[in-house]
Amino acid sequence: MTRTLVTNDDGIDAPGLHALARAAREHGLDVTIAAPERQSSGASASIVAGEEEGRIAVDRREIDGLEELPAFAVRGGPGLIALIAAHGAFGDTFDLVLSGVNHGANVGRAILHSGTVGAALTGGLNGAWGLAVSLDVGMRPEVFEWDAAAQTAIDALPFLMSLEKGSVVNLNVPNAPEHRGIREAPLAPFGIVQTTLSERGHKHIRLAVEDLPHVPQPGTDAALLADGYATLTGIEPVLHRHLGYEG
Repeated sequence: MTRTLVTNDDGIDAPGLHALARAAREHGLDVTIAAPERQSSGASASIVAGEEEGRIAVDRREIDGLEELPAFAVRGGPGLIALIAAHGAFGDTFDLVLSGVNHGANVGRAILHSGTVGAALTGGLNGAWGLAVSLDVGMRPEVFEWDAAAQTAIDALPFLMSLEKGSVVNLNVPNAPEHRGIREAPLAPFGIVQTTLSERGHKHIRLAVEDLPHVPQPGTDAALLADGYATLTGIEPVLHRHLGYEG
């Protein structure tokens, strides 16, 4: 049975996390849930933790409807959780890291900042298959199709697990009961939202998130997602580029 870590960056109480864990359990995976005790969006693959005397706080939790699954709230972000899981913090090491379902799409090169993606990348860096899954809820959603997104993630698993271990993919799903299918797509140059500086005071600043004004580049993950497709993108945990430096 495939040892599976289910984590996220929205926190242990997030409905997307619970939907993904349910879908993984129903698929027959050996599921352990470990997620931040509080919202950790934008944490990327950070391994900064809330420590007391060098110890990371980990609390056992029971999640309604998932009582039989071991579940842990961790005082740290999803990248840290995937890292300590790879070192045996929650029992035997994991074959698969499922991260999500995130509240909001993670598309374009801005996925660099995503805690959802950071957990999957950290899992891949430590030898597991990694899948980050996000639901494109937009700015003012009226419904949340968590279960549909979770099922799409499960549908993508056979392909992911046909690849070598350590492979990582980023999946985005439209916020609808059904979508037009899964399409492989390159990352857009930008995401579908942007962070702006909304206030600058003498001793503080304030950030805001806004929709981008431009139309996504055709064929990219952002464009295909807007057209009703679920998008699948292969991403590398760490990639170096030869510079040709000769000293």
